Amino acid sequence: MNRIANAFENGKAFIAFITCGDPDPETTAAAVREAVKAGADLIELGIPFSDPTAEGPVIQEANVRALSGGVTTDKIFGLVRDLRRDVTIPLVFMTYANVVFSYGTEKFLRTCAEIGIDGLILPDVPFEEREEFLPECRKYGVKLISLIAPTSEQRIDMIAKEAEGFLYIVSSLGVTGTRTKITTDLGAIVSRVRKNTSLPCAIGFGISEPAQAKEMGALADGVIVGSAIVKRVAKYGKQAPAEVGAYVKSMKDALRELSE
Repeated sequence: MNRIANAFENGKAFIAFITCGDPDPETTAAAVREAVKAGADLIELGIPFSDPTAEGPVIQEANVRALSGGVTTDKIFGLVRDLRRDVTIPLVFMTYANVVFSYGTEKFLRTCAEIGIDGLILPDVPFEEREEFLPECRKYGVKLISLIAPTSEQRIDMIAKEAEGFLYIVSSLGVTGTRTKITTDLGAIVSRVRKNTSLPCAIGFGISEPAQAKEMGALADGVIVGSAIVKRVAKYGKQAPAEVGAYVKSMKDALRELSE
């Protein structure tokens, strides 16, 4: 059974995004373990790409640092193998179509299955083009996770009906990054999603403070945070794991208040 459903079984899920290899694989591994210890329910592992179109400057810079440090897809597979010695929560890759294509789609997904990756998010692949990856994903039991953006409008019902794993609801137009205010009518989007699927939905893009996590968690089944974590890695470097753990704990504590 795919582990993703487990992430949403104990109250509101906290999903942490970490760029692999920033500043090095050892720090990434330590940051993941600290996030898990602090209560993260699912980890999104970013495989760096030279042209990450959905990312804002914070995660773009993390991609550059990781690639400059010599990280490769094979090294990231090795990192996941190491993590799976003791990390039991769901792990999902977030990357770009070109990374998967250049590695070889079947080889990439076969390896994902072998090392214990539960899902794949490809933000540059429109829903209508997911068939390029879906057969291999299904063959190897890796959930291809769909995104719903504020611009999805008439496509929301269709995307929700055919979704797998969980639905990633993008809170705002534009690229990733922290935001002081999220103005999208997310309640309406979540409501439409729930009419079309029983899968959990999590809101990402722009969430950085415990109060925002609580606000978004009240609407959805979980929240996704990336840039705020990556900022801490950029600031603290090899000392970042403890900072990441403390931050994840503060966010997860805010979500736990919704279940009390």
